[in-house]
Amino acid sequence: MTVAPESETRPVPEGYVRLTIDGIEVEAPKGELLIRTAERMGITIPRFCDHPLLDPAGACRQCLVEVEMGGRPMPKPQASCTMTVADGMVVRTQRTSPVADKAQQGVMELLLINHPLDCPICDKGGECPLQNQALKHGRAESRFHDTKRTFPKPIPISSQVLLDRERCVLCQRCTRFSKQIAGDPFIELLERGALQQIGIGEQQPFQSYFSGNTIQICPVGALTSAQYRFRARPFDLVSTRGQCEHCASGCEIRNDWRRGKVMRRLAGDDPEVNEEWICDKGRFAFRYATAADRITRPLVRGGDGQLRPASWTEALRVAADGLAAARDARGVGVLPGGRLTVEDAYAYSKFARIALRCNDIDFRARPHSAEELRFLESTVVGVTPETGVTYRDLEVAPAVLCVAFEPEEESPIVFLRLRKAARKNRTKVFHLASWASPGVAKTTTIVYDGGPAQIGSLVPCAPGGEAAALGALPSEVDEALRQPGAVLVVGERAAEVPGLYSEVLRTARRTGARVAWIPRRAGERGAIEAGALPTLLPGGRPVVDPAARGELEHAWGLPPGALPAAPGRDAAGIIAAAAAGELSGLLVGGVDPDDLPDPALAERALRTADFVVSLELRPSAVTEHADVVLPVAPSVEKSGTYLNWEGRRREFGTTIEGTGALPDCRVLDTLAVELDADLFTQIPAAAAGELDRIGPHRGQRRPAPDEPVAAAPAPGPGQAVLATWRQLLDNGAMQVEEPNLAGTARRAVAVLSPRTAQRIGLGPGQRVEVRTARGAIVLPAELAEMPDDVVWLPADSGASRVRRTLGAGHGAVVDITATTPLPTAAGNGHAGNNGAATHLDGGRA
Repeated sequence: MTVAPESETRPVPEGYVRLTIDGIEVEAPKGELLIRTAERMGITIPRFCDHPLLDPAGACRQCLVEVEMGGRPMPKPQASCTMTVADGMVVRTQRTSPVADKAQQGVMELLLINHPLDCPICDKGGECPLQNQALKHGRAESRFHDTKRTFPKPIPISSQVLLDRERCVLCQRCTRFSKQIAGDPFIELLERGALQQIGIGEQQPFQSYFSGNTIQICPVGALTSAQYRFRARPFDLVSTRGQCEHCASGCEIRNDWRRGKVMRRLAGDDPEVNEEWICDKGRFAFRYATAADRITRPLVRGGDGQLRPASWTEALRVAADGLAAARDARGVGVLPGGRLTVEDAYAYSKFARIALRCNDIDFRARPHSAEELRFLESTVVGVTPETGVTYRDLEVAPAVLCVAFEPEEESPIVFLRLRKAARKNRTKVFHLASWASPGVAKTTTIVYDGGPAQIGSLVPCAPGGEAAALGALPSEVDEALRQPGAVLVVGERAAEVPGLYSEVLRTARRTGARVAWIPRRAGERGAIEAGALPTLLPGGRPVVDPAARGELEHAWGLPPGALPAAPGRDAAGIIAAAAAGELSGLLVGGVDPDDLPDPALAERALRTADFVVSLELRPSAVTEHADVVLPVAPSVEKSGTYLNWEGRRREFGTTIEGTGALPDCRVLDTLAVELDADLFTQIPAAAAGELDRIGPHRGQRRPAPDEPVAAAPAPGPGQAVLATWRQLLDNGAMQVEEPNLAGTARRAVAVLSPRTAQRIGLGPGQRVEVRTARGAIVLPAELAEMPDDVVWLPADSGASRVRRTLGAGHGAVVDITATTPLPTAAGNGHAGNNGAATHLDGGRA
């Protein structure tokens, strides 16, 4: 009698199959690719085209294995990256099969026929999969003796991605990423047979916010970075784990550096957050840290009105004396900005309460409102990935509604996750906005093999009418939000629409959808928890709660009643008070006045204040008026923690050591000592440890806002309602000295409907002038389907500096006319050569 092996008698779990790979029996989920099953077993099968986040292509054929089904071998080796596991399958890889080994050697020989042997000068040399696998799986000698194919090189795919076509192995990773992940199918396979190559359409340049990912996933040196090309060898670099500082996505990155300077950034691998992708801003915008005008020494304004270098001892003494005098006169306002680590934000919060004895602190260097503040207190404080919405929730949600939020521009990794959700899970993505921007189109219309499919849609509304539109959603959207797991995503632009935050919460209660708040800056979530707000203390403790203040006084070693009990002014209130002479001093972090609701008022406040201290990296509009400038460290020169929009901790260490640059928390700690106060935030770890010991507030939260829906603005003849938001790549100070990145910024254009264009008499070649009493912006026109009597302008791209020039924002009524073309050359908008902004005094912005 024959006894069956134990594995044959043990049942296979539901949803699994049993197969054998290299003589080892294994159970694998149904539908899993052979190459993934082998990976889990520790068996490495060589490959080039395969990538776990891209659809299978079977293009390179390097992963060939021998397969038997039902005891019969398949007629030829099979690509393990396209074949799924099956019950009873027997697989032999190159480790146990001479057939598979010979097939892989043959494919490698074919790939190397035209591939140049220029490894010593190739940017990929030293970290090249082709180089490694040729040594491991290829033949020692080549039988090819003819002339290799060559092309002119390099070909600019974009201003920051260069192509060496003779190195390409046609794996199609770049084309699949562009089409499937980013939704920017501008790079494609051209020609056929021996002439097949990667290229771009002449009328469709590769202009994508994610183009740098094609460089990183290219398995050879075909795609290279214009910024990094020939700058360093991989084996000369030191790699340090980091976190991106540009937005609230919270991306894991890798800093590669040499001789005290970061040479390049790569995407880290974090499946829960950014997977293996980052946007081009996160990848390329890091040279601000080594800009030629970087402030490296303290500056003190002398008797001649000019800033002069000073020692730390002198600068801190002058700053302390000036702040003490201002505090004792009419008080000091604190504006930390939204790009701080949790530790630095905590130091600002503690400095305001202990050293300056006030609650006049607000990190929101952007338009904001009291309604938003109540929304943050009641809905956002204390949210963690365990209690709130996460990337995973977005990916599996049946429906997502984006309100006052432009994902591709404000949180690119959220945009990629929404595209993945729509493509993989048929998630319906809806947008409540003025027009279908490129990012909206790419999350609502997904291209499958059978062609484009409409998955979500735009819910059009005029600027300022978002709250009313949200309360009267189309039945299709309302029903989709009522499905379990639906998510309502709201952005920071909601603060400019009265009643919108309240309507978001009412909609969530009505439909059962969960709410996620996604700000634009990296430090905003952490600043909330750190208490850098006029009504919140660290840990989300309300300023007006005596018990909460008592907890903090005990934790900080202060006598009872030491902390101020009255809520402070918000950022707009601080600016207005300083401009009116009601505040004597200002302590300003990395804040650009152009980001504030009224830049002109902000500059007046800086001029009027008796004493201004600036903590900055580079000269700015604030340092022009500061009495003392204290240099601080960029993220690569310090350690710390960001909280991303999920509330997930994103810790990072110091990349570049020994520069002498100090984090904000260290500068504030030393400055507080000069004011006879102890912060105990001398190092980020100390600040983080103290904040953790204090812990979150356990008491009752402030009631959620319940404001009425405001009436939408009503433009008159010759007027329109302004829609505006910032583009990902714009005039931001952290994008300086990076011309390659600037080359892919989107053009600054005015977008309006055909009927609006007809109403103002816009003819061929004419531009649109948008005007207020403050000034005017003139831009090329672009027509789109959108509500009539609405005009959209980028908030800070090229010549379109909306706040600075117009003194207006989203939902404002502006004058709009057609104007003759300006005598300037066309450009991409980043350099400001495709439009003009004029002030009424005739000057140029």
